[in-house]
Amino acid sequence: MSGMDSLSLLLATPEPPELGPGPRAGVQSETAVNQGVDEFLRRAKLPVDQGRLLRALVLLWHDHLAAAHGIAQNVNNADGAYVHGIMHRREPDYGNAAYWFRRVGRHPAFPELARRVGELFPGEKRNSLAAELLPSGEWDALGFITACERAARRDPSDGAHQLLRQAQGIETQVLAGWFCGQ
Repeated sequence: MSGMDSLSLLLATPEPPELGPGPRAGVQSETAVNQGVDEFLRRAKLPVDQGRLLRALVLLWHDHLAAAHGIAQNVNNADGAYVHGIMHRREPDYGNAAYWFRRVGRHPAFPELARRVGELFPGEKRNSLAAELLPSGEWDALGFITACERAARRDPSDGAHQLLRQAQGIETQVLAGWFCGQ
């Protein structure tokens, strides 16, 4: 099994994470997540910080926010700030999330994230949400926080809410790939 296939298995759930903290059906227990990540890391041989952040990211995917927070807050670089910001966005503590994303700055994963999220908005579906997330075709992490905060006040079946969940799923996949050097 390739590294990307193994990584995909770590993120296998029936639905992408909610914008909020969850929990939702179909996620793995914290113990199962840690066992799966341990096995993945034994084969992947990632640098320590990338391995820790991948673990935090997978824990977030499976709605284990407190465990992810404990890891992310101890990695003092832009990657750690990124995962820390995602955790606070889902918590939801939007002001704190914005603080961490300002510390991220322009992350190297943003161009791929913008490209893949842009695919959610083909030409005829470009709208104000697309403009907020992708001004000038670039990923705007602070715009994403604002859109998530607004969506939290709406019905979860709202189309924008579902697009934001998809974007959040893409964000996790792109960041996980970044941590794994793929």
